[in-house]
Amino acid sequence: QVSSTGQEDPVAARRFFQIEYAMDTAIAEFPKPYISLIDGIVMGGGLGISVNGRYRVMGDNIMAAMPETGIGLLPDVGATAFLNACPGRTGLYLGLTGARLDTADAIYAGFGTHHVASDKHPVLLDALINADYAGDRFAAVDAVLEQYSSPAGDSKLEALQRDIDRLFAADDMETIVAALQEDGSDVAKRALDAFGHMSPTSLKMTARQITSNPGISTRDSLILEYRLVCQVLLRHDFYEGIRAALVDKDRNPQWKPTTLAEVTSSYIDEHFKSLGDQELVLN
Repeated sequence: QVSSTGQEDPVAARRFFQIEYAMDTAIAEFPKPYISLIDGIVMGGGLGISVNGRYRVMGDNIMAAMPETGIGLLPDVGATAFLNACPGRTGLYLGLTGARLDTADAIYAGFGTHHVASDKHPVLLDALINADYAGDRFAAVDAVLEQYSSPAGDSKLEALQRDIDRLFAADDMETIVAALQEDGSDVAKRALDAFGHMSPTSLKMTARQITSNPGISTRDSLILEYRLVCQVLLRHDFYEGIRAALVDKDRNPQWKPTTLAEVTSSYIDEHFKSLGDQELVLN
């Protein structure tokens, strides 16, 4: 819907993101315990309404990802902040490749705070509802979650950490791609294969977005991401990415520009320019 609206009425499409990002900010700054019970597929906006909260309880069947570079967009909903909070260069790796994470990986990355077996979620929910919140509400939640949580198992992502830190050490796409091509390992090959399906503009924009903003707050992250999204809505790749993935489903997007080499620094600069009096205002 945003894709079809954006081409005809960018102002209306902007309004969608204004509302979404205001909600994500409210979640991040909510003064009471905010608890997400997550199981199954959680991507993009689903991570926005969970990872930005204090407690992210994950079941056994997680498939998590930020796959936006594959539709000509960028990791948003506060991802500039929560990807930068991942260990080492993991956040950059996840934001660029859209790699899928299971439960153990998602908890290692910091997307989840606790693992509770899926079949225990109903009992956990009852315990949370009936907990004594007369005193410290956060301490009450902590006690319940500690009672029901268990180790998530070994993380495959953690096992790749040293390789990810080495291969994604650079801040620019050209150097990252060169390192991957020279390495030839399985993780390098998978990353290069993923890049072959991604918007070159989105890749370069995402690399700058993440590497230029270590330690950014969720609020400032969303303001930046809104600026980027507003520029994306004026250009070709987002609509082409949605067409290829969700409309025609041919999985064959025709990006413009078509290669990383064609995406100039000045073109990426345009995406990061201030919107002036049209910047996102968060209460």
